[in-house]
Amino acid sequence: MQTKSIYHPPVKRSMTIAGHQTSISLEPLFWDALKDAADARQLPVNALVALIDVERLESASPCGLASAIRLWLTAQKG
Repeated sequence: MQTKSIYHPPVKRSMTIAGHQTSISLEPLFWDALKDAADARQLPVNALVALIDVERLESASPCGLASAIRLWLTAQKG
């Protein structure tokens, strides 16, 4: 059973998005899924996050970036 990895608290990572430095806190499960999604699109993780950020900011009611990443990853599975 993988309860440790599933319920691990968020891990903060710094990256540059659209030319500015930011920190994002995600659970390791989401970091892994984000890396897999970036690899599948042959993009660096920060480039995929930048694309998600643009979509988020263009939405009618944008949420925070970490939430947007989680939502985007979940929507890709469906």
